[in-house]
Amino acid sequence: MSDFAGMEELLQDFLMEAGELLSQVDNKLVELEKRPGDKELLNDIFRGFHTIKGGAGFLNAENLVALCHRTENLFDKLRNLELKLSPELMDIIMAATGSVRDMFGALAQASQPQAADSALIARLEAALHGQPAAVPKPVAPSPAVAPAAAPAPIAPAAPAAGDDINWDVLHAVLTGAPIPQPAAPAVVETAPAPVQASAPPRPAPPQDLPMPSRAASSPPPQNLQKETTIRIDTVRLDQVLNLSGEIGLTKNRIANLKSQIVHGKIDQETLKALDIAVSQLDLLVSDLQNAVMKTRMQPIGRLFQKYPRLARDLARQLGKDVELVLSGEETELDKTMIEDLNDPLVHLVRNAVDHGIESPEEREAAHKPAKAIVTLSASQMGDHIYIEISDDGKGMRPDVIRRKAVEKGVIDAEAANGLDDRQSLHLVFLPGFSTKDEISSVSGRGVGMDVVRTNINKLNGKIDVVSVPGQGSTFTISLPLTLAILPVLVVRLNNQSFAVPLSMVREIIPIKPKEVQRVSGRATMVVREEVLPIRSLARMIGWEAQHAPAFGVLMHAAETTFILAVDGFVGRDDVVIKPLSDIKPKGIAGATLSGDGSIVLVLDMEELLSNVQADTPMSLFAKA
Repeated sequence: MSDFAGMEELLQDFLMEAGELLSQVDNKLVELEKRPGDKELLNDIFRGFHTIKGGAGFLNAENLVALCHRTENLFDKLRNLELKLSPELMDIIMAATGSVRDMFGALAQASQPQAADSALIARLEAALHGQPAAVPKPVAPSPAVAPAAAPAPIAPAAPAAGDDINWDVLHAVLTGAPIPQPAAPAVVETAPAPVQASAPPRPAPPQDLPMPSRAASSPPPQNLQKETTIRIDTVRLDQVLNLSGEIGLTKNRIANLKSQIVHGKIDQETLKALDIAVSQLDLLVSDLQNAVMKTRMQPIGRLFQKYPRLARDLARQLGKDVELVLSGEETELDKTMIEDLNDPLVHLVRNAVDHGIESPEEREAAHKPAKAIVTLSASQMGDHIYIEISDDGKGMRPDVIRRKAVEKGVIDAEAANGLDDRQSLHLVFLPGFSTKDEISSVSGRGVGMDVVRTNINKLNGKIDVVSVPGQGSTFTISLPLTLAILPVLVVRLNNQSFAVPLSMVREIIPIKPKEVQRVSGRATMVVREEVLPIRSLARMIGWEAQHAPAFGVLMHAAETTFILAVDGFVGRDDVVIKPLSDIKPKGIAGATLSGDGSIVLVLDMEELLSNVQADTPMSLFAKA
């Protein structure tokens, strides 16, 4: 039985609100590291932990309450100038927030979180007394060994089962009583007390701080079940309600006019009134559709706020000094797309810090500022959203990428020699490609960028990369505003309508048998001095062509440009895709209805292109 039986709604509300609050706290901690004396930031962070602690108290999550309370006390001392912030103390605080996030993961599984790591608790207690570094290196306990085998220096002699908090010290801190002094350990590391660091030295990876396993090497844990709720501004709901009311009035007007026409009143005035009413209904329905779409739109800043902490932790791990700058957080995007963007953006931010930014020694030799800048921005242009991740690092050399791709067997030497610089840069998105010679916990396996492109393609988006050696790289993601409505080009094949995503379409051209050439056994056409392969839609979906194709749709998909051979085309349309229940035909993403009520099948071009066979001139015109 769940630990939260009857409290499911309260638990979900807490996880949503506390998760956003903790992400804000993470960002403010990154800012606090730059401005350690900012009292407003200290107060905001203190209130954040206090709010999370209060919500956890309602859920009886005692271990979460205890950890938040201890961290809250630490910030109380910082804002009262009883402690001074240092890089070592910030590492302890970051570890505490990482542990809080891990506890959220346990709550998401409807179970009470375990107590925080005893070494982290010891660090927090020592920090409360001005000794954050005077702690021996933690020893990871074996599952078969009791925790008491390697006691922390400020831990109770005989803790209760599952209790690794020194309640005597905690009580003394809260009441002002004398703090009980533990017996001195056999070996104690010493380090200077924390000092105010207005200009901290070059960061070095922390050596003995017990960091949560997910803090720097992967994104924060997500709920196993996708969120099914959304926050909507009441102004937008009011707009939907008002439009619904106006549509109701217009519907009544049309019904009245219909009744008049049925009873024989078909004069010019009545027909004109009906035409006006239908036009008004069309406008209102369009406005309502747009208003409903806006209820799904969320500011992308809710996603962006996760990444400053991610960049900071990874930079510390790698011994780099990196600042992540955010812009365009107010840009709105469909909520479903925001959720699916998380993994690609995590990979791109990590890639910029790990691969893009040089080591401190390399930046110094290149006469670059010690602090590297990674920028994550979002903007809207027309009906598309553009997300850019850029860095001021070492950039990428196309010749090196080609050589690495050949070495790793991603492509052969002949294919590599035929690539221009832009195509060479896009090799980084191929499975198995990596510029690293050794595999580490951060990179080297050649899967990250492949995941990025695959996920972006699933969102009907595109990703491009521009890089200047010695100056940095910029990855640009282009996405439609929403997945609910898809702009398409409707084509015809064997008297059946098919829809292809308009984002892949470049132009429509006629296909004439005399212009089709055979190159390496494949049917091709020359379009503006570019030789492009022709691919028959009939062969791609396994149909038998009834006659020769008359038109070609010049398409660009998965870094490949080709001509899609079809019988004809209907035109452009905006469609709402409906999934096909219980069946999944090859290469069909779903279906929609055209204006005349006929069914239009929406093509899944990614699936169709994954196992396409080459078309020959004979196969194209066999029915001619």
